[in-house]
Amino acid sequence: MQKSFSESYAAAGVDVTAGYKSVELIKDYVKKTNIPGVIGGIGGFGGMFELPLGDYKNPVLVSGTDGVGTKLKLAFLLDKHDTIGIDCVAMCVNDVACSGAKPLFFLDYIACGKNYPEKIAEIVKGVAEGCVLSGCALVGGETAEHPGLMPDEDYDLAGFTVGIGEKDKLVSGEHLKAGDALIAVASSGVHSNGFSLVRKVFDINEKTIAVKYDELGTTLGEELLTPTRIYVKPLLALMDSVRVNAISHITGGGFYENVPRMLNDNTLAVIQKDKCPKKPIFDLIAKTGNIPERDMFNTFNMGTGLIIAVDSDKADEAVSILNGAGEKAYVVGEIKDGEKGVEIV
Repeated sequence: MQKSFSESYAAAGVDVTAGYKSVELIKDYVKKTNIPGVIGGIGGFGGMFELPLGDYKNPVLVSGTDGVGTKLKLAFLLDKHDTIGIDCVAMCVNDVACSGAKPLFFLDYIACGKNYPEKIAEIVKGVAEGCVLSGCALVGGETAEHPGLMPDEDYDLAGFTVGIGEKDKLVSGEHLKAGDALIAVASSGVHSNGFSLVRKVFDINEKTIAVKYDELGTTLGEELLTPTRIYVKPLLALMDSVRVNAISHITGGGFYENVPRMLNDNTLAVIQKDKCPKKPIFDLIAKTGNIPERDMFNTFNMGTGLIIAVDSDKADEAVSILNGAGEKAYVVGEIKDGEKGVEIV
């Protein structure tokens, strides 16, 4: 008897029925992210969202895409997949919010060696939670099974978001000037960058991630898997009350690569490291790997997820708003005239 298409595809390593089951398992998670503007549900060929154009005079769409990187290795080793989706959302929506835009909707892409529906549902559960935390809708996504291309137990996760902002309120850096105050907003940990170095420093495996460090108060694996902080709602609250002149999201490349991205020519960011928020994990990484301080600041966020520039007379108000929104914010430096770059003193 001739085999059916689904049977033949399964023999090739792709389980179509697993894909159907995954969709069923994630429906409730997706539903929790619905906000005004969402049209239809999951399962269509395209996610639909009605733009709130009436709320804007000159609306600008701002998009962002990113992945989680080799932090996924920690999820594999711990067999814990319900928070990695938060990282994926955070890496995208934080970038959009740093431009002064409100994220509207999100789509995810999961490539896996084999589709295990329960595991896919756990991943999407985290994606949905990240969307709720950032106030955007999960309107679609894709799970692609790649037998023979990657191991059965492995997967990769990436995402894409679109936000909207008023053109004259976007954070472009045009108002940045000497004398502006720099505010650091605390990170939740390593976030989702620098993990290739982290894995090398600690020789990450099932044994090393289970080691508990007194300075961390938890195991290494649990600390490293802490989800990336999502700053969307605090940033939007800040921008409603205070003009933000520039923002840097401290991601891959740490301070030395990311802070200059928010600067204009002939402006220098001077940051006092002793005033910045601190996380014990970074001291542990530096000590264990014998990594010079400059290399640490050139790779990791070092406990600071955002650097925000505001007029100096608005610094205290900005810190108060951010702290009131649940963040830990500190004035840590200022903008000076000079060659474009950052000095950490």
